[in-house]
Amino acid sequence: MAVRVQAKGNEPLEKTLRRLRKMCNNEGITRELRRKAHYEKPSERRRRKRRERLKTIRLAQKASDLIGS
Repeated sequence: MAVRVQAKGNEPLEKTLRRLRKMCNNEGITRELRRKAHYEKPSERRRRKRRERLKTIRLAQKASDLIGS
């Protein structure tokens, strides 16, 4: 996945890099790189995926509760 950031006009380089970092964080690229930096045992992978699934289910339930009330 490629992320592109173009500098705007007289925008300083630091601000452009900050926007790039923000985009990478929002896309989940940073998290994915950290996760792949070390070997993950299959049991740990299953545990992580299960936690992520439960988290999305909880968020969906919370959203539906807010809409319903």
